[in-house]
Amino acid sequence: MESIALELCILLNQQRRFNFPFEAYKSIIPRNGIYIIFENGEKYNDLDRIVRVGTHTGHNQLFSRLKQHFVKENKNRSIFRKNIGRCLLNKVNSPYLPLWELDITSREEKERNLKLLDLEFEKQIEKQITNYIQTNLSFCVFEIATKEQRIFWESKIVSTLAKSIFFRPSEKWLGNYSSKEKIKSSGLWQVNELNNDSLSKAEFLVLHKLLAAI
Repeated sequence: MESIALELCILLNQQRRFNFPFEAYKSIIPRNGIYIIFENGEKYNDLDRIVRVGTHTGHNQLFSRLKQHFVKENKNRSIFRKNIGRCLLNKVNSPYLPLWELDITSREEKERNLKLLDLEFEKQIEKQITNYIQTNLSFCVFEIATKEQRIFWESKIVSTLAKSIFFRPSEKWLGNYSSKEKIKSSGLWQVNELNNDSLSKAEFLVLHKLLAAI
C-alpha cells in the first residue's frame, strides 16, 4: 500500500497545477471531477504533499465548488473553510471557537443561533481564511463524469493518503491547531473517508490511465 501511496502522489504532482486567481482557466477546468489540493511548505522529499481531496455532488459544479473554497466567504457552505477557521481561532486561543461551530444556514438554525454570533468578527475570520487559501494553496483537477464514480475515487484517494506513513504534516502546518484529531493525525483537511478501502494496484492503474488521457 505504501508504494501505491507514493506512486499516487508522484502521479498527482505531475498534473497541471492551478493557483488563485483561476477564473481565466474556467474553460479548461472540467465541469465534473475531483480536485487535489497542495499547500505551500508541505513536502515529502521533492513532492508537494497533498492536503485535501474533494469533489462535488451537483452536476457540472466542480468550478463552483472550487469558488466556494477559494472565493466565497461563507464557512457554512465549505467545511474546508470552516476547518481552517477552527485552526486560526484555536491558534490564538480564541474564546469564539465554540460559536464558530454554529450554523445559520437553515431557518431553524438561524432562529436559534443568529443572536449568539458576532457577524462582524466572523467576517474578519472569513477574510483571514480567504487570504490563507488564496496565498498558500494550489490544486490540480481531473475529470470524472458521474457522481458515483467521483465519490468512489475520492474515497479511495483519501484513504490511501490517510493511511500512508510517508506524507505526514510539517511542524508548521496550520492543521496542527485543529480541534479535530482526525485532521491532525491524517495531515489532511478532512475527517471523512480516512479509513475506507485504499487503492488496489489494479485500481491505481485504472486511475493512471484516466489521468494519462487528459
